[in-house]
Amino acid sequence: MSTFPDASGAGSVDDPNLDFAGTTPYEDYVQADVLTHLQHLRSDDPGEMVFLVTTQVMELWFTVIVHEWETASRALREDRIPVAMDALKRSVRQLEALNHSWRPLAQLTPAQFNSYRGALGEGSGFQSAMYRRMEFLLGEKSASMLVPHRGAPRVHAELEKALQEPSLYDEVLRLLARRGLPVPEAVLGRDLALRYETSPEIEHIWAGIYADPDQNAELVRLGEALSDVAELVWRWRNDHLVATRRAMGSKTGTGGSAGVAWLEKRAQKNVFPELWTARSHV
Repeated sequence: MSTFPDASGAGSVDDPNLDFAGTTPYEDYVQADVLTHLQHLRSDDPGEMVFLVTTQVMELWFTVIVHEWETASRALREDRIPVAMDALKRSVRQLEALNHSWRPLAQLTPAQFNSYRGALGEGSGFQSAMYRRMEFLLGEKSASMLVPHRGAPRVHAELEKALQEPSLYDEVLRLLARRGLPVPEAVLGRDLALRYETSPEIEHIWAGIYADPDQNAELVRLGEALSDVAELVWRWRNDHLVATRRAMGSKTGTGGSAGVAWLEKRAQKNVFPELWTARSHV
């Protein structure tokens, strides 16, 4: 192994290997050169770089979180709750990092945002395929959200598959049914391509689980892990709303979206709703 010579010209055994035939093993693994050359600016404004990089970082976090929730879903399907819990706990830390990604953009003034907003053209965050997969895993299904991706066959196929598959919460409810809890057949057999609708029977089940934590310790821990996820998703939506309101007020969003009005509607929705409403009955 070659070493880098020290000041005396002799190589030190503590020096790292600096001589590689091609790219470094780090580059081969991380693909840093690819990542750091993905920023194609469309304006002369210096603030566009941080907007673009921050958005790309968010996309990477979406990818990781989707991976964790899909891992948790498979584990729940196989009754491996500890594996699912580990994945959910990892996703909580990842959601925290994702939410902190808003900080570079959180105090944009309208003038600062307008200086490069035109570079986005018809681009808008609601067109993110990976974020859409996150929403589908949370039970926020909508076939219409596949429409923007018709021109990208691979992406469209992945979203179509995710639309038809059980959400993370569907897998939780199926687990509860296998544990002997009275999950209604209407919930278990629902059309998975539709948005999950709240159920008073599911609310009652969660209230019963939380009312007897000694008997239901594992399920309470699962409920709390899901609540951690839901809380951070809610915070993400609210941080998005505040950052958008600060940067552009109530103007129409890019891509023709309703902007703040759309985000306000999203921020009002609870993820895993019965986990929250059941607490009023414990």
